[in-house]
Amino acid sequence: MKKSGNHIFQRLDKSKFSIDALTDDLDDREYWFSKSPIKRLEHIEMLRTLNYGDLASSRLQRLFEIAELS
Repeated sequence: MKKSGNHIFQRLDKSKFSIDALTDDLDDREYWFSKSPIKRLEHIEMLRTLNYGDLASSRLQRLFEIAELS
């Protein structure tokens, strides 16, 4: 297990998941809508950490641009 902050993440078992289109099954959507916004955000953070590792802890870059009106 990998510990990050207050969260403990297990390694992903690639034999236990499948990839589906978002329009295929409403069960997943209903499952996530049944969870609180905090739980959904915690899961997004876990997925971000799994995908980006240590880079996930760095802040997102802000982009500021001034557009001239003509």
